[in-house]
Amino acid sequence: MPHFITFEGPEGSGKTTQMALLQEALIQEGQDVVALREPGGTVAGEAIRQLLLDRSDLDLHARAETLLFNAARAQLVEQVIGPALAQGQMVLCDRFADSTLAYQGFGLGQPLTALVPLIAYATAGLTPSLRIYLNLPPATGLQRVQQGQAASHLREWNRLDAKDLAYHKAVYAGYQELMNRDPAGWHEVDARQPPAIIHEEILETVHALLHKEGQVPA
Repeated sequence: MPHFITFEGPEGSGKTTQMALLQEALIQEGQDVVALREPGGTVAGEAIRQLLLDRSDLDLHARAETLLFNAARAQLVEQVIGPALAQGQMVLCDRFADSTLAYQGFGLGQPLTALVPLIAYATAGLTPSLRIYLNLPPATGLQRVQQGQAASHLREWNRLDAKDLAYHKAVYAGYQELMNRDPAGWHEVDARQPPAIIHEEILETVHALLHKEGQVPA
C-alpha cells in the first residue's frame, strides 16, 4: 500500500530539511519516493506560490488566500500526488491540508466548518497516512527564520514571515488543537533537538508504519 506522509509545523521548524533527509534515507532503502511542497509541485502551483508567498506588497483577503492555496492543492493532487500513489510510490509533502486549517483557519480566524468541505473538495478526499509535526515555539521559529535570512540563502523569505507573533501563536495553538482531535493521525517531534536526532525519530516512525503494512525496509 503506498503511503502519503506530510510534514507540518510552524515557520522555522525544519520541515524542508527533515523531509529531504527522510527522502534520502528511504531511497537508500529501496523505496520509490516522490517529495513535494505546498504550494507548488506543478507549473500552476509554483505560479500560485510566487503570488502567495513572494509578493510582500500583496494584500489578500483571507478567503482569497485560502482559495489560492486550495487551487494549488487541487492541481497537485490531480497532477502529481494521485498518479504517484496509483503507481505505488511513497509521497512526501512539505505541508498539506492541515496547514490551511492552522494558518487560514486558526491563524486568520476563519471557521473550520467552512474550510473542511473546501479542503475535501480540493483534495478529492485524499488524507495523509501520517502527519509528522515538528513542534517549535513560534518565537524560536521566527528567530531561526531571521537568522537563516541573515545568512543569505538558507531559507527563502515568504509573506507569512512578516505577520506578527500573535498570528504565529494562533497558528501554533491551532496545530495543537488539530493533533488533540486526531492523535492517531499525527506524530509529534520536538524540533528543538539536533537535526540528526529528529531525523532518527522520524525514520523510526516511518519504519513502524511500513512494518505495520508488511513493507519491511530493505
